[in-house]
Amino acid sequence: MQSRLNLFFAWFLIPLTLGMGWIAFTGRMLLELLGVNTHEGDVPGRLVGAVLLFGAVFLVQHFRGSLPPEGKPTGKGYQFGQRLVLAANLLASLFVIFQLTQFLIENHDLRLVLNGFTDAFGYWVMALWVIGFSFLYQSSLPDQSPTLDPTK
Repeated sequence: MQSRLNLFFAWFLIPLTLGMGWIAFTGRMLLELLGVNTHEGDVPGRLVGAVLLFGAVFLVQHFRGSLPPEGKPTGKGYQFGQRLVLAANLLASLFVIFQLTQFLIENHDLRLVLNGFTDAFGYWVMALWVIGFSFLYQSSLPDQSPTLDPTK
């Protein structure tokens, strides 16, 4: 259950991290269609876009049964891959939380420094997801022992 939740949040946070502007735009357009006056980059548009994305990932998981990569808990690298994905999810969560709350920071210099750190989190997050998913995929592959005899 924990691994399924970890992968669910990874698949929720991947598009949210990589396409935050597009998701905010989608949420803002939905609010505009409903008659709510919003501004570009505002929190309500980001939240509505995130809720729509959450629903889309939930529907994919519900109808598909699981989200890829489906690793074997007994396979090599499974635990390490799950830990890397969890670390990426934590950093991505910090990135998303900062994007939603940065307007609360009044000091411009502090906001610029924190923005630089969270941008760096975004690059680390992508690398951690890629490496973690790679280990999870490798754990699902069958074990193959190398043989030196070509007749076997």
